[in-house]
Amino acid sequence: MSDIAIIIPARYASTRYPAKPLATLKGASGVSRTLLERSVMAGRKAVADFGGDVALYVATDDHRIADEAKRIGAEVIMTSESCRNGTERVSEALKNAGIAPKIVVNLQGDAPLTPPHFVTALIRTMIDEPECQMATPVLRCDAEAVQNFINDRANGRVGATTVVSNRVGQALYFSKEVIPFTNGKGVVNGEVPVFHHVGLYAYRPEALAAYMAWEPGPLETLEGLEQLRFLENGHPIRTVEVSAPGAAFWELNNPSDVPLIESYLARMGME
Repeated sequence: MSDIAIIIPARYASTRYPAKPLATLKGASGVSRTLLERSVMAGRKAVADFGGDVALYVATDDHRIADEAKRIGAEVIMTSESCRNGTERVSEALKNAGIAPKIVVNLQGDAPLTPPHFVTALIRTMIDEPECQMATPVLRCDAEAVQNFINDRANGRVGATTVVSNRVGQALYFSKEVIPFTNGKGVVNGEVPVFHHVGLYAYRPEALAAYMAWEPGPLETLEGLEQLRFLENGHPIRTVEVSAPGAAFWELNNPSDVPLIESYLARMGME
């Protein structure tokens, strides 16, 4: 049994984008692949980049997603329809599969542009900081990315998530709004002060067990952000700043994100 497991939670009944894991995205070569396949490809690259013994699974409650995962050679763990978010699905997947890794990575299945070093940075942080119970990557926006955020909100779309952290690298808050407040500006005093929260988490099993014992709080409910359950219960979240020079990062949140992500796949030469 591997001490590290990467689990990709994937559900069919997304409120904003039903059947999202099966949506297709055309890469630089013109080949279309499902979002799930591209997410698994990102996970496999992270496993290879880490170079250690890491297991990779897809956790789902839907046979159509399970069939697609099997088609691309991914190991599947079936979970119930009652899971309210990816963290709950990851926790249930561990139980259903009877596995007990020391570090669990939740690679959410809507971020096919995730560079492998984002994943390995989290794993190495968890290894180097044994007191750390949970970690997540944050990426300083460039002017293009923050303008995309602002445009989404101006057009009434719920898009990517932003995060603010304290001086010792702990998250203060996550939001679907663009925070901190910049009065609609992407660049302030020559710097972009907005950090993109990358939908990726690493946990100790103890953190997942604590999470499952809590009910969703008002902030999690209002924002629709699962990680706020940790903050609402006084549980620290370690933010790990990552960078991706020359690369673009964006999640598939809405159907309108498809052409944007496809343009980034083409720009970065991703098949």
